[in-house]
Amino acid sequence: MNKWMAIAGAGLVLGAAGCAGPSRNTVYQVSTIDALLAGTYDGDLPLRDLRKQGDFGIGTYDDLDGEMVLLDGVFYQIKADGKVYSPDLRGETPFAAVCVFRPEKFFAVPPGADMVGVEKWLDREAPNQNLFCAIRIEGTFKTMRTRSVPPQRRPYPPLKEVAATQPVFDLENVAGTVVGFRCPPFVAGVNVPGYHLHFLSQDGARGGHVLGFELVTGTAQVDVLDRFVMQLPGTEDFATVDLAKDRQQDLKGVEKEKSKK
Repeated sequence: MNKWMAIAGAGLVLGAAGCAGPSRNTVYQVSTIDALLAGTYDGDLPLRDLRKQGDFGIGTYDDLDGEMVLLDGVFYQIKADGKVYSPDLRGETPFAAVCVFRPEKFFAVPPGADMVGVEKWLDREAPNQNLFCAIRIEGTFKTMRTRSVPPQRRPYPPLKEVAATQPVFDLENVAGTVVGFRCPPFVAGVNVPGYHLHFLSQDGARGGHVLGFELVTGTAQVDVLDRFVMQLPGTEDFATVDLAKDRQQDLKGVEKEKSKK
């Protein structure tokens, strides 16, 4: 049986999966980033069930088949060709984080900023680094650098090996939406500390995991989240994966192209 873990304030609760519907100010997560880094790509939660927990989020699909964007309650699947598809809601996810997006903060983003500059600006506008933030940026981008990943076959390679040959896409003069989270530093091993962002173009045709961008103009919405719920997979791979290993260097290897143009 799947298990879930909820952290609220200083409390820790363990119990059976299938909690009753989404809660406000809550990140609902499937599996851990370290499990994904180690190659546990088998889906375990149907998308239709994941959508009951939120209308906004990011993740991946069964067998690591592309990048996930959940925006306004609609799932988008950006595959290894950089194009966007509509996934079957009976399909499953091995890793995702979603929330009910109800932003409390609205900002005009400084025009002309790059990704690093926007992240630093968001840190000033939402300074509490010990809470989760869901982030939505609507804008026009001079450049947008994304990537996706192809579906994997057994024996699954670790994510660092997959990312070493991932397709990368350089978009220019594109309008669209950045979707993602800023996670606290103490979730290392569970999620990505700091920013983890995906992109969907306004025409719904292109997107992927964000590696970098240059913004022309845009607006940001931020939802500060103070609860965290994690559903752990019931798959055989998750039961046997070594999660005692420190994979932060592997994560940096996967994320390192963030700083490249």
